[in-house]
Amino acid sequence: MTLRGERQADFAYQAVYRYMISLINEVSTDTRVKLPSLRQLAGRLNVSISTIQYAYALLEKEGRVYSVAKSGYYAWPMSANPLAWAGGDLLDRLYAAARRPGMVVLSGDEPALPGALDATLLRLERELVRQYPSYLQPWSQPCGVWELRAALAARYTSSPTRCWHADDVYIGADLRGVLDILIEVLGLRGTTVIVESPCDWLILRLLQDAGVRVVELPWTPEGSLDLAALGRLLRDESVQLVLLSSKVSLPSGMAMSIDERVEVASLLGQHGCWLVENDTFGELGFDATHTPLRELVNPERLIVFSSFEKILGSEAPYGYLLSRRMSNELQRQFLLRSFRLSSIRQRAIARLYQSGRIDLHLGSLRQRLSEQAAHMSQRLEQHLGDQVTYRMPTAGAAFWLASTLTVDMRQAFQRLLARQVVIAPGELFSVSGLHQQNLRLSHTFHGQPNLDIALEALSDALRQAQTG
Repeated sequence: MTLRGERQADFAYQAVYRYMISLINEVSTDTRVKLPSLRQLAGRLNVSISTIQYAYALLEKEGRVYSVAKSGYYAWPMSANPLAWAGGDLLDRLYAAARRPGMVVLSGDEPALPGALDATLLRLERELVRQYPSYLQPWSQPCGVWELRAALAARYTSSPTRCWHADDVYIGADLRGVLDILIEVLGLRGTTVIVESPCDWLILRLLQDAGVRVVELPWTPEGSLDLAALGRLLRDESVQLVLLSSKVSLPSGMAMSIDERVEVASLLGQHGCWLVENDTFGELGFDATHTPLRELVNPERLIVFSSFEKILGSEAPYGYLLSRRMSNELQRQFLLRSFRLSSIRQRAIARLYQSGRIDLHLGSLRQRLSEQAAHMSQRLEQHLGDQVTYRMPTAGAAFWLASTLTVDMRQAFQRLLARQVVIAPGELFSVSGLHQQNLRLSHTFHGQPNLDIALEALSDALRQAQTG
């Protein structure tokens, strides 16, 4: 098999990805299976090692493969017996279950599913390939192509004092890679970082793996952060930075009032603390009146990160960050990572921003997500009744449910696997054992599963997993 050809530079990773999916499905057994090395695959498929690395990164992000230091990549075992998943790391079990055929996967938060722009991106790429033949494209743009960096800088600029330039924007292969660089550049190993809770498990795992002391600041059921506790932590602890959402905090679906945001900004300013703002869902709030937290803090002690995947779909997996400071070290780290990103794909995304099509897309997507959330709420009332409580989502594509009775959520998770349903237990969104009575439930999913059957199974699992 060879993948070299006239479109090799920009599309080879897609073909590699599809080949790897077929290969994984062929070799999957009840035991882990070692996959070919980067060099072996590059030789077999006649593509660059960086293309293989990119495809493996996508597969790892999806939970299809995992890497072992100094050993290589492995496919997750696919057992036909759900009891085989009962031990081990909960997140690993969730990933393994989610990739099994026939599972109803309600554990994710993939808001782009109802309206991904895959076809539009590919059409724009075909147009751009004619304008930018491969021999005219620069060999390496380690921080991303200038057009997309400039488009993002313009998108985030709101005033002459809160402005961004293309050189402040850095684009990586995916959000994980960008956050890895950020942790390295900020020198977070051994430091203390405050995060809102619940918090995305990718962020929590990366911080833990980097030796960061994570202090969680929980959202209350009433929808606010304990700002008095935040003030005490900033005063009494040596806090390197605070990580908060830009508008709506997911999966909890909470959003601070403007007065609370002003107080948070004041506290950060008093203690000279960095804000790292998670803007992953910043464009997906159903209420567009929320002011991003970044508009209220010192821009010189601010870093913003996000990705395109949540609004554009899996064909736009790139992560990015914005920072006015540490440019030399950020550039060095991006150069060291040697991200080989499709320049044509990045230019196509830039065209979406420059033409205003991204705003039309977002308007339609928010409307569809809001309608789907209302429909899902009706189903939850019908099948779960008083078994759970929740706040209606104000962004994204998932509900944050709380059991009204004390349950063993791991047992409920396990029982649901036996009925081919996957949920995300709340404990995954904490490093200190919080949210044991919560779960995240998506209202967007692949295919057309029978939701009535899945929600009836969830109701039965919660009832059977009661502990008091």
